[in-house]
Amino acid sequence: MDRLTLRAADILPDDGCKGALVGRIWRSDVSGPSVVAIRQGSDGTVRVFDITATHRTVAELCEHEDPASALRAADGEDCGSLDAILANTPLEERDPARPWLLAPFDLQAIKAAGVTFATSMLERVIEERARGDMLAATAIRAEVKRLVGDDLRQLRPGSPEAAALKAVLVAQGAWSQYLEVGIGPDAEIFTKAQPLSAVGCGADAGLHPDSEWNNPEPEIALAVSSRQAIVGASLANDVNLRDFEGRSALLLGKAKDNNASCALGPFLRLFDETFSIDTVRRTTVSLEVAGPDGFTLEGTSPLSEISRDPADLAEAMMGRFHRYPDGAVLLLGTMFAPVKDRLGPGLGFTHVEGDHVTIASPELGRLVNRMRPCDACEPWTFGTGALMRNLAQRGLL
Repeated sequence: MDRLTLRAADILPDDGCKGALVGRIWRSDVSGPSVVAIRQGSDGTVRVFDITATHRTVAELCEHEDPASALRAADGEDCGSLDAILANTPLEERDPARPWLLAPFDLQAIKAAGVTFATSMLERVIEERARGDMLAATAIRAEVKRLVGDDLRQLRPGSPEAAALKAVLVAQGAWSQYLEVGIGPDAEIFTKAQPLSAVGCGADAGLHPDSEWNNPEPEIALAVSSRQAIVGASLANDVNLRDFEGRSALLLGKAKDNNASCALGPFLRLFDETFSIDTVRRTTVSLEVAGPDGFTLEGTSPLSEISRDPADLAEAMMGRFHRYPDGAVLLLGTMFAPVKDRLGPGLGFTHVEGDHVTIASPELGRLVNRMRPCDACEPWTFGTGALMRNLAQRGLL
């Protein structure tokens, strides 16, 4: 398998370090993670500054009234160049005495919104009808589009027009639980992964070895504080097992939450004068898969085509009915459901071990991971209890 080789220029936003970029690294000299600011160094290189003495967790920073200003005002210890830290991030290249990059979130709940784009909504209906059988998907795809159409982008979820379409489809026996959350009044919000379990840029991302039909899901991830303020955004890969979820929606946990199956990063960009929720609404997320077999796949997901506004999804996740005291990360969903044949005619897309997946947007940079079986990825062993003990040992609590 090809190893990941990344440099700062490969993953930074198009405007470099002009935004308020916060991340996390592992420091072996303190036996734990540190919150870091990504800044231009005096020597012209991109440097990584440890600000944990001021902001012990990213969740704590996000609770600040103005997180971007707080990040810029924080003094920090220079932990080296971003190039050096990226070079030390892949597990087989790692010198355990030197720092490596982590996902840019810690105590926040990791939540996700499903079926938020018309294209991926139809693919979920197809999965359901195929019962997880990729061979059956092609014929079912044609039938579903005959019944529903292939352009539902103008249909507002929960509207009278959506209710009328639902009535017609129910009468035809074509209604689906995915259409319910796609065009119905209530958004699907589920738990993608546990706090601290996500992998960062440059790490291996995990696929359950029993899955034979799966795909990446390139998404924007919102950082939401405990007071329901959206304070920034990052990139995400909501790795999905189409065969498991297609067999039963009750297998969503097994389809979504496996070791290393959520990738976030490369950094969290906090809202400031250069970046806002309106920027998020206008951005386009791109996907590239480069396989060890020479297979390539590319696609784009314009956020302008999302069926529910990002702020509405954040409100559906958190409000007077549900609280997150440490804030939450909310993955917004994807319109990109790959169907390009890979292993044979009519078989559609599925991953093979060693795929390099790049998820990018101009304002957030590039999240790059290599796909491996989840039991071959680095196991998740450092949880919330370990973080609290580590911060206490460092005199930070």
